[in-house]
Amino acid sequence: MMFKRRSTFVLCIPLLLLSGALVYPQEASQSIPKMTGRYHFLGPQDTLAILQEEDLLKGYIDVYPGENESDVILSYPITIGSRHGNQVEFRTRKIHEKYYRFQGKVERGTGSKPGDPDYLQLIGELQIITENSVTGERKVQKQQVILKSLGKNEGPPQ
Repeated sequence: MMFKRRSTFVLCIPLLLLSGALVYPQEASQSIPKMTGRYHFLGPQDTLAILQEEDLLKGYIDVYPGENESDVILSYPITIGSRHGNQVEFRTRKIHEKYYRFQGKVERGTGSKPGDPDYLQLIGELQIITENSVTGERKVQKQQVILKSLGKNEGPPQ
């Protein structure tokens, strides 16, 4: 009788460990319920703002002018955006023959709680598409990016 209990106990331990391993990846993928917030973008003052409503993403990218450009901040609205699990995609409206497209994932960053800098990160491929309306030429610049969330009281550097 003692042998039967011991063998049942020994069989249960691997099953418990295995079931815990199967549950953990599901919990990890659901650990980011909303990704609404502001994120650092390409330049030191540029920002990406995202509002998540269900699986749809809305928002904009504010791009500050370079030294030899006008003083106008260009605000590219997100026209198409979605999130499925941790997979994220969006595209902006075209302004001055240029628009942005992102495809990647949202992950936890180094911040310890919501509102901390780098609490969330968008990791993936950013495409900057420039179209020449006269020649019809289209140029696609691709780069791998990590866009870190801004902290609650953090804004772009002045």
